[in-house]
Amino acid sequence: MSRFLNYFLPSGVGAAGVLAGAYIVADQFVVDMPAPAREWVAPVVAQDATPQPAPAPAVMTPTEGAVVARAGYGLGRPALPEEVAAWDIDVRPDGLGLPPGSGDVFTGEELFVENCAMCHGDFGEAVGRWPVLAGGQGTLTREDPVKTIGSYWPYLSTVWDYVHRAMPFGNAQSLSPDEVYAITAYLLYLNDVVDDEFTLSNENFLEVRLPNEDNFYMDDRAETELTVFTRPDICMENCKDTVEITMRARVLDVTPETEADASGIGTETAAATETAAVETAPAAPEPEAAPAADPAPVEMAAAGPDPEMVAAGERQWRKCQACHQVGEGAVNRTGPELNDLVGRTIGSIEGFRYSNSFTAAHDAGEVWTEEHLVEFLKNPRGVMPGTKMSFAGFRSDEEALQVLAYITAQSP
Repeated sequence: MSRFLNYFLPSGVGAAGVLAGAYIVADQFVVDMPAPAREWVAPVVAQDATPQPAPAPAVMTPTEGAVVARAGYGLGRPALPEEVAAWDIDVRPDGLGLPPGSGDVFTGEELFVENCAMCHGDFGEAVGRWPVLAGGQGTLTREDPVKTIGSYWPYLSTVWDYVHRAMPFGNAQSLSPDEVYAITAYLLYLNDVVDDEFTLSNENFLEVRLPNEDNFYMDDRAETELTVFTRPDICMENCKDTVEITMRARVLDVTPETEADASGIGTETAAATETAAVETAPAAPEPEAAPAADPAPVEMAAAGPDPEMVAAGERQWRKCQACHQVGEGAVNRTGPELNDLVGRTIGSIEGFRYSNSFTAAHDAGEVWTEEHLVEFLKNPRGVMPGTKMSFAGFRSDEEALQVLAYITAQSP
């Protein structure tokens, strides 16, 4: 028996001390220990505990102390001013919180390509399922609106604040204020809000208005919608004398599978209508074959591009240089090299894998005329459906002609 006590009694006392200490720690942070138990275990713990210096009391204003006292939780402490400042970095629509700084569109483009394009694309068109940042104007009334900075966002402060706090993905808050200003300026440029020579700063920040700002307003549902449910004249049952069934879902076919079904006409009815139309419609005369027209003359090739157009085109070229090269030693990149673009056969650069629409145009012997290029550069996906080029297009004929003048001038 004495051997048992010699071995296990000290171990039991030690374990009891550890458990008592753990219980007291839990008492400090989780639950209140009954007073008798606290008084019983305190001397046991005190015998084994190493004296530790008491922590400095947290400094708190009378107001803060009163709030904590009223809460009664006994948890934590008031945040220090330095800790609050580390989190207080948001920017308001009225400019509150903006740090001093500035950044231009050209610098922003380089920063965007380096830090953002891997997810959002070189022109904000998005890669995979990452958010689209540019374009989408006029789509908010569609069933599948494209909500971008230029089509949906209300305030520029939202752009600056989000880039500053959360971007780049995986390396948030690594950008300086000047870099955030520059990237924000480039995003404005991609959405046709500013021109390519624009510089954004804390001084002119409030002068920039996003296109959809006027469509946002304060939430007034408490005064408008919610009051409807408290009106005494609202009908809750037997609100209509008669109810007439006008169509059954099985007949209506709310999930059409064919074009005829989608038009609301049964397949047999649509076929009969089409047959009757063919039988009654007079035969259209055969159009006379027009003589094949020579490609439109390329004026720039004959007289050389206008120097002023070339200078303006150099600025427009910034939208193209991320994917294309032109000049001596130009090679294929994401897009093909563009030397001698005007007048060459579409899709004819060796070693570049074109989309199907370019391949079809090449097989048909189509040539890039100036007029065709202008239309394509303004609306790439509309002119060449399925093109892999992600650029949304230039805003006008003038901008397209300017970049063509620069490409022509740089071609060796």
